[in-house]
Amino acid sequence: MIENAETLVKQISHGVYVIGVGKGERQNAFTAAWVMQVSFDPLLLAISINPEHYSYQLMQASGVCTVNVLGRDQYALAEHFGRSAPDKMAGFQWQTAETGAPVLSDSLAYFDCQVSHYADAGDHKIAVCKVVAAATLNQGRPLLYSQTGDMDGSSQFSVVRK
Repeated sequence: MIENAETLVKQISHGVYVIGVGKGERQNAFTAAWVMQVSFDPLLLAISINPEHYSYQLMQASGVCTVNVLGRDQYALAEHFGRSAPDKMAGFQWQTAETGAPVLSDSLAYFDCQVSHYADAGDHKIAVCKVVAAATLNQGRPLLYSQTGDMDGSSQFSVVRK
């Protein structure tokens, strides 16, 4: 057993992102803290996604997504997109990326991606994505996962079993 696992994993430094997915008129977005660069050439990002969520269906159907970097002052956005809700994209300004995936206009930066492949990872899937375009949209410092407290409900997994 590992006690205080939810506190310890927050010591691993990583950001908080809104992942935009869509297929035609059907679009959605979700909060992700598990995004990482896995290659420079080609530029690849890995995104952890729950296969039970609607966003996963859209990502599979379209084969594209955007990784939108949130700023330190955008905790409320992270919280909003971390919930399940009908039409949770309404009320926010969106752009369309080169791939057709939605870009959150208020994000610090975005990466426009094509999904290369998936891998199983416990109760999630890892989508390995090739970056086809990227840009800075706004100035600021990124929101870190350690600054989100229990927004993701990680305290329910307080003990990791061997």
